[in-house]
Amino acid sequence: MKKEAKIRPFWYSDIWLFPKIITIITSLDSKGRLNAAPYSHIMQYDVMPKNPRLILGFRQSSHTFENILATGEFVVNCPTAEYLDDMMQTARFWPEGVNELEHTSFTTIASLKVKPPSIEQCPQIAECTVDQVIRLDKSSGIIIGKIEALVFDEELIDMDRDERINTMNLPVGLGDQNRKYYYHAKLQPDNIIMHELEEPPDAMRGADTKTTLDWSEEAMVTLMRIPPGIRKMVTENTENWVREKGETIVTMELFMALAEEQGMSSDFFDRFRDERKKKPA
Repeated sequence: MKKEAKIRPFWYSDIWLFPKIITIITSLDSKGRLNAAPYSHIMQYDVMPKNPRLILGFRQSSHTFENILATGEFVVNCPTAEYLDDMMQTARFWPEGVNELEHTSFTTIASLKVKPPSIEQCPQIAECTVDQVIRLDKSSGIIIGKIEALVFDEELIDMDRDERINTMNLPVGLGDQNRKYYYHAKLQPDNIIMHELEEPPDAMRGADTKTTLDWSEEAMVTLMRIPPGIRKMVTENTENWVREKGETIVTMELFMALAEEQGMSSDFFDRFRDERKKKPA
């Protein structure tokens, strides 16, 4: 039997279970003093590489939110599970002007594109500037941040996702109780499950793709790499665009020109190559 729960303050943490990424945001105040604090209200906002952005939520009275408004810059650092105790030190309500990292084993390194430093022990980092600020009435302050640089431990970049997940060992936040007891989960290799998304029986394939223009062989091969769920949309949008250009054949050059116009590059199509490293049985 199901039962409705009353929606109270902090419903998103006290009653509703939101597994979330753990981050530590570093920022500088107007006097150049470093601040570090953990935040999990974060997700992608604009997924295209032309203007990649994140959306983050803060208490409007928090030092981090005030610093970001004052300087327009911040860094999102993702610590590994080994540093959960240090992360919790940054969560304490230290007085304004205190560098929380001095109470941890974290060390900082210079960021590439922004003034606030990054945390050396974090394998995944996003350097950001402010794109938009939204103040919810008597509620959160929302920052839409433009990603200026994504920075990783070098060895992670070319790893398959399953290997990268295990190597990074990022913890998952599971909320808190009474704003005092915070729960986290550690990803263990045996607990990570990969599912392959299979094509439906009637998925568009090379032999039955409904096109109204001729496609070059290279352009068609690239089209077939795109998942069936969006392949029809890509086909129609591409052919309409090619017609507007006065052309009758979809060449790879035209296909890529449209992709560039939409903020994509050849990397977008390469993403759909099935190049997962096959593990021995």
